[in-house]
Amino acid sequence: MRGFQFLLGILSFLSPTLAWADYPRPWQMYYQNPVTPVMEHLYDFHITLLIIEGIIVSIVAALLIFVVVRFRASRNAAPSKTAHNTLLEVIWTTIPVLILVFIAFPSFKILYMMDVTPKAQLTIKAIGNQWYWTYEYPDHDIRFDSNIVPEDQLKPGQLRLFEVDNRVVVPTNTNIRVITTSSDVVHSWAVPAFGVKRDSVPGRLNETWFHVKKEGVYYGQCSELCGVKHGFMPIVVEAVSPAQFEQWLASKKTAPQTHSGG
Repeated sequence: MRGFQFLLGILSFLSPTLAWADYPRPWQMYYQNPVTPVMEHLYDFHITLLIIEGIIVSIVAALLIFVVVRFRASRNAAPSKTAHNTLLEVIWTTIPVLILVFIAFPSFKILYMMDVTPKAQLTIKAIGNQWYWTYEYPDHDIRFDSNIVPEDQLKPGQLRLFEVDNRVVVPTNTNIRVITTSSDVVHSWAVPAFGVKRDSVPGRLNETWFHVKKEGVYYGQCSELCGVKHGFMPIVVEAVSPAQFEQWLASKKTAPQTHSGG
């Protein structure tokens, strides 16, 4: 995995805003650190495409420079009348086709990986509301609302517009299925570090999955324009060890369940 990290290192050296981050940063231009198999594959595929594009741009730029220098008017008082070259036309048709075929196979593999949920060990239901999320753990009879923390109530270290009062807590190294829907308009449950984005549609259940490898706190947002407070529907997922997750489940089952209207 990450066979092309040297390229990212060069980009990070040239501009600090391109560096990896475990959480969103001001003026960030690059991906967060991938922590799921899906996002790792997406990242590797992105780097592969970036290198292919760089090679194509370099070759085309070199050819343009060569043509400008080699065939300028001062060196070609009597320009050639050649209009076709069968060999060149076959080459510049065949090579792009081969490149597209090379790109197609890994892209289909990733699409299949994203779409087909493996056997889940934990199921979470995410319900979009205007403008907060409701989460259910059907297997454990747990339900709670997750609202944004107002700016004047943020504690030191908490992120503005990203922190919530109730985080989604999941165990690491576990296949987690997320079933999402909406109670009003179309929302979208998305966490960039997981490579997950799934629309929450009223009257419909959509499904996605993730498998977090590393403990930590990961941030996302509603990614579908859903009304005036669309920008105030953050998603926070806290990945903990399986033992800590069992402790969290026990604490949730003994605590009173709260439901609010945002």
